[in-house]
Amino acid sequence: MPLGLSILALAIASEIAATLALKASVGMTRPGYTVFAGLGYLAAFSLLALCLRTVPVGTAYGIWAGVGTVGVALAAWWIFDEWPTAPTWLGLVLVAAGVVLLVVSPSSNPTELP
Repeated sequence: MPLGLSILALAIASEIAATLALKASVGMTRPGYTVFAGLGYLAAFSLLALCLRTVPVGTAYGIWAGVGTVGVALAAWWIFDEWPTAPTWLGLVLVAAGVVLLVVSPSSNPTELP
């Protein structure tokens, strides 16, 4: 996997962890989870910015949004017992299919910034 996509994977993992911590903070009333969420989002956006040095922004953001959405939904199902409905499952499958298309499509304009 190219370095840019590896960094993007770390950014997505940070964003998913931060979002789950935000849920666990119960409206930011639990300081430990609230701080973890803030640091997770800071890490996520910092890593996304680094990733954008080599991955086109449309591709990176599409993958970020799609994998983040599916990841949070699946993790919330597992951790918080938030059961997806049938239409939600269909939507998650379609989002995942879109991410696969973004990953396998050749980049039209890869960048390498100084």
